[in-house]
Amino acid sequence: MTPFLSIVIPLYNKETFIANTIKSVLQQTFQDFEIIVVDDGSTDNSYQIVSSLDNEKITLIKQENQGVSVARNFGIQKAKANYIALIDADDIWYPNHLFELKKQMDLFPEAGLYCNNYEVFHNEKVCKKAAFNFSYDTECLIVEDYFKASIINSVAWTSAIGFSKENFTNLGGFNTNYKTAQDLDLWIRFALNYKVSFNPTITMSYKFYIDNSLSKNEKNYNYIRYDFINSYNEEAQNNPSLKLYLDVNRYALALRSKLNGDKQLYLKVKKDIDFSNLNLKQRVVLIAPKSLLFTIKKLQIFLLKNHIYLTVYK
Repeated sequence: MTPFLSIVIPLYNKETFIANTIKSVLQQTFQDFEIIVVDDGSTDNSYQIVSSLDNEKITLIKQENQGVSVARNFGIQKAKANYIALIDADDIWYPNHLFELKKQMDLFPEAGLYCNNYEVFHNEKVCKKAAFNFSYDTECLIVEDYFKASIINSVAWTSAIGFSKENFTNLGGFNTNYKTAQDLDLWIRFALNYKVSFNPTITMSYKFYIDNSLSKNEKNYNYIRYDFINSYNEEAQNNPSLKLYLDVNRYALALRSKLNGDKQLYLKVKKDIDFSNLNLKQRVVLIAPKSLLFTIKKLQIFLLKNHIYLTVYK
């Protein structure tokens, strides 16, 4: 019998987390699903841990290390269900996640991307719900302006979304040329071509402080981010909200470049930003000396340890 949902989990060296991640999937109140785990050439015990789990819902596939985009695309290609949900191997779903995701699918069959609300662990003790740039209450809705809504946190988060396999295929899947930002790239394509729905109920948590996730296991991805952002310049010419979204991402990239000592890339990115798309705090931080940025970063880490989270995005 064909399941309603296929859950795809890309796996690379997550032996500390993968068992709890899969457990959170198996404990869903909505149970009509299969789980496809694609081990992307793990060198720790991740593969062995999953293979030891005795559950008929789980299919484990092993491939040579080719990156998270290839792993996700391959898992989705093997999926039996029409609808896909993704979860990374170090994230956790709450028991209502799939129930709330399916609620959107039933309410908005015309939508292309279904987004549940989520919360972010900035360290092991400090957890904050995601912040978005639009108003909502408790009911599921179609997001009027995805790009403007996503300038603080992204409305679409990889482990909190669902979509149809058909729409995913029509969009070309994850771009395997990108070693980072491949998820943001796909959400932009979804938002440009389909309606995006949102469920305000928080159903998953993301560990922001974990540094060795699949998209972060190589250094210096800033030029890939630069190419990704600029690939949408043509669409942004007639889409002010997309231009705003891209400029906020340019702002983040400019800061990374400055902190990494890449002055050339910093100047290139800064030149492309329409400063009217940044708030006052962002403008001040962007032109601040590198030494001050490191001081601000240390202060932010200190405040986090004391359960205080500050951001320039609002």
